[in-house]
Formats: sequence, structure tokens, C-alpha cells
Amino acid sequence: EGRTLIEALDAILPPSRPTEKPLRLPLQDVYKIGGIGTVPVGRVETGVLKPGMVVTFAPANITTEVKSVEMHHEALTEAVPGDNVGFNVKNVSVKELRRGYVAGDSKNNPPRGAADFLAQVIVLNHPGQISNGYTPVLDCHTAHIACKFAE
Repeated sequence: EGRTLIEALDAILPPSRPTEKPLRLPLQDVYKIGGIGTVPVGRVETGVLKPGMVVTFAPANITTEVKSVEMHHEALTEAVPGDNVGFNVKNVSVKELRRGYVAGDSKNNPPRGAADFLAQVIVLNHPGQISNGYTPVLDCHTAHIACKFAE
């Protein structure tokens, strides 16, 4: 005895959309579209992305203006957490940006690269013993990069 599947699904609360936090948008990919220009693509994790905003990409520290924001070929006045968007940026080459970079609002706690950080990790596959100097590949949002365990 218990709830029906429909009752259980109806009881699920929608995820919180942290629009009040600073913008963080990890890049999934970057395209060069003829007649438009450079279009980074990714999912808004926190904050809000709007046309006209000045964004900074970490860790490259590139700052530029957002010309337009689109989701599924429709122009948006704003993108919120959970939205998968493409956004056109001014005067930035597709070669300057790459998957794993993070876009943020240049005027509100812009993202910065970090030499080290503390993290809660999930180890999916390992050689049997993990110790100082172990160098796995780190997957963090869209970044896929070698790292090193210091302790």
C-alpha cells in the first residue's frame, strides 16, 4: 500500500533555480556560425544571462559583450538556470574559447581560474590505491582535464 505513481510524481518539487547567485555558465562547445560569428553554447547553472551583458570567460580572462541569446533557435530576453543556450559574443574568435571555460557577469563576481581547490569527489575508476601524486582526469561540469592529488 502507498501512493500511486501519479501521486508520487505530483509530489516531486521542482528544482530551485538560483537566479540570485552570480552567473555561471560552463561552456559545452563553441561554434563559428557564418554571418553571425562566435557562439558559445552551454547550460546556465546559476544567475541570469541577458543580451547586452558584459561577460568574462575563465580561466582565459576574456571579457566581451553578449549580442544575443537563443534557446532552440528562439531569441531570449534572458536565460535562467537550467536553460541550454547559445549566445553570440562580440570580437572573440572561436579559437580563444573552449569547452570547460566558464562565463560569468563581469560586473558581479566574475569567475576566475584556480590553481587548487578543495572538493568532494566521486571516484569512478582507479588503479587500486590513491595516494599523493595520483594524477586522474577531472570532469567538472564540462571541463575534462588532468589534475594531481596533493594530499
